[in-house]
Amino acid sequence: MDAIGNILSGNQDVSSASTLDQEDFIKLFLTQLNFQDPMEPVDNREFLAQIAQFSALEQARQTGDKINDLVTLNSTSQSVSLLGKFVEVNDDIGVNTGTVSAIRFTPEGSILTVTLTSGGILTDVKLSQIALVR
Repeated sequence: MDAIGNILSGNQDVSSASTLDQEDFIKLFLTQLNFQDPMEPVDNREFLAQIAQFSALEQARQTGDKINDLVTLNSTSQSVSLLGKFVEVNDDIGVNTGTVSAIRFTPEGSILTVTLTSGGILTDVKLSQIALVR
């Protein structure tokens, strides 16, 4: 998700392939129970510690989901507040100025349309490209 003036937005992709999710934890836990030595079963304290870890993992996942929702809400709010505002946009060509005339919401974030002071239209502007708002 982008934010106004966010220069790091393109570098924040985090791969979830290297993390354990809830299903992986359950598989690992069940495998451990299946292969435990019947003569030396898992200690109750260890079992309770693993359940507590599982609970903490689930709470952390839910917290992450809620934070992502808040970031999306903030980005949407920033986008809507820019409608009709004069902005400076940094793009590949340089700095352009104009007024935000439209917003399109996509799964990747808000996309702005800016009517330039020179009379042209700049489309597909991300929030991170906005350098100044007047």
